[in-house]
Amino acid sequence: MADKDKTDKKSKEEKKERPKIPKEIKVETKHSILIQGQQIDYKVTVGTMIIKEEEEEKEPQAKASMFYIAYTREGIEEGEKRPITFSFNGGPGSSSVWLHLGILGPRRVIAEENAQPTPPPYELVNNEYSLLDVTDLVFIDPVSTGYSRAVPGEKDKQFHEFKKDIESVGEFIRLFTSRFKRWNSPKFLIGESYGTTRAAGLAGYLQTDLGMFLNGVILISCILNFQTARFSPGNDLPPILFLPTYTTTAWYHKKLAPELQADFEKTIASVTEFAMHEYTLAMMKGDTLSESESDQITEKLAQFTGLSSAYIKGTNLRINIYRFTKELLRGEHRTVGRLDSRFTGIDKDDTGMDFEFDPSYAVIQGPYTSTLNDYVRSELNFTSDLPYEILAPLYKKWKYEDYHNQFLNVAETLRQAMSMNPFLKVFVGNGYFDLATPFFATKYTFDHLELDSSLRKNIVMDYYEAGHMMYLHPPSLAKLRKDLVAFIKSAV
Repeated sequence: MADKDKTDKKSKEEKKERPKIPKEIKVETKHSILIQGQQIDYKVTVGTMIIKEEEEEKEPQAKASMFYIAYTREGIEEGEKRPITFSFNGGPGSSSVWLHLGILGPRRVIAEENAQPTPPPYELVNNEYSLLDVTDLVFIDPVSTGYSRAVPGEKDKQFHEFKKDIESVGEFIRLFTSRFKRWNSPKFLIGESYGTTRAAGLAGYLQTDLGMFLNGVILISCILNFQTARFSPGNDLPPILFLPTYTTTAWYHKKLAPELQADFEKTIASVTEFAMHEYTLAMMKGDTLSESESDQITEKLAQFTGLSSAYIKGTNLRINIYRFTKELLRGEHRTVGRLDSRFTGIDKDDTGMDFEFDPSYAVIQGPYTSTLNDYVRSELNFTSDLPYEILAPLYKKWKYEDYHNQFLNVAETLRQAMSMNPFLKVFVGNGYFDLATPFFATKYTFDHLELDSSLRKNIVMDYYEAGHMMYLHPPSLAKLRKDLVAFIKSAV
C-alpha cells in the first residue's frame, strides 16, 4: 500500500511540474481579390497547431506549436475535393514568407524589374499571379521559424535535424488534412531551396508512413543531392555544375566576349557542352592533366566566366562559388549575389576572398520582414509578441544524423515515391542566375535519378531569367504562374 502511495505521489508531482502547454489559436477573416480578371472570394485561417509525439507507455506528449496561414476559396461546391497545396521555404531556418508573399498568396511584395532595391516603407499589393484560383494554400512555418516554437519544457534543437524536420512537418500536414477534412482533396507540396529537400523527403514519408499519396511535388530552386553543391576537397562535381551559372552571371554583367554576349541561349548551350565533356574529362584526370591541356581548359574557363586566366590557374581550375561572387566585379568594387547574381553589393574593401554579405538577400530581407509583420496584424487579425523569425541561422547547426560520412541525397527518396505512386508528378523551376542551387546541378540530379523510363514523362522542368527567387523578376513571375497552373491542372 505504501508503494502505491509513493507511486501516486510521484505521478502527481510529475503532472504538477509539467510546464503548461500553450493553447491552439485560430483566427479567421474573409476577403476578395481579382485573379486573372476573375473575382475570388476566400477565407484566411491563421493559427497554431500543437504537434504531439507518442511515447512508449505514455500519453502523447506535446512537442511544438506550429504556426500556419491557410487560404480557402469560398463558394465552391464540394470544396473538400478542391486541390490543396502545402507550402514551405528552406534555409534550413527559413519561414514560409518568400513563396507566400512572392507568388502563391493573394498579397505580394512589389518586385522590381531591374534588380534594384526599393526604399522603405514597403507595401503589399493584390497578387494577380496568385494560385488561389486553382488551389487552396497552406503556408507552414517549421519549428523555430516564423511563430513556430517548441512548447515549454521541450528544446528547439530536437527539430533542427533532417529526419525530425520531415516528421514534424509531416505530422502537421496529417493533422491539418484530418481536421479540415481534406483527405479526399488532390494534394500538392511546394518547396523552395532546402524546402525542396524537405518536399522530396516528405513525398516518401507521407506515402510510406502515413499512407497519404500526393498528386504533385513542386520544387523551386532545387537541391536534392548535396554532393552537387559542396565545394570540398576531392569532390569535383560543384566546379563543373556551377560553371554554366558563372557564365550566365558574367553574361548579365557584360563580362563575356561579344560572340558570347550576342545570344544568351546559344551561350548556355555552349558552356553546358563544354562542362559535360572537356571540363569533366579534365577534372577526371586531376594532377595527370598535361600542361598544354591545362592551358586549354584555363583559356576556355576564362572565356566562359569573365575571369582572368591567371586567376583561374591559381584555383587549380576549380572556381569556388563564394570566390566567384567576389572576383567577377572586383575591379568595379562590387560583389554579385549568391541567391540572385543579378544583384550587386559593396564590401568594405576588395582584398577579401568572399563577400561580406549576400546583396541579393539584403535586398529582400527588409521588404518581406516588414510587410509580413504588418500583414498578419492589420489584415489577418493575428497578434503575437514573439519575433517572426524570417530566416533563423539554423543551417549553421543543422544535423543529418543518418547521413554521417556521406552527402545527403533525397533524390533517391523521390525516385522511390514516384515508383510507388506512378501518378505522382514533379515540377522543377530553375533560375538562370541562381548561384545557391544552380540549374545545371539540378539537371544533373534529375538525369541521375535512375527512374524508370515510363515515369520520366511525370517530370516537368522549366527555366527563368532570374535567380533563386525567380518571382522577384516580373516577367518570370508571370511565366511561373502560367507554368504552375498548367502543372496543377495536369496532375489532377
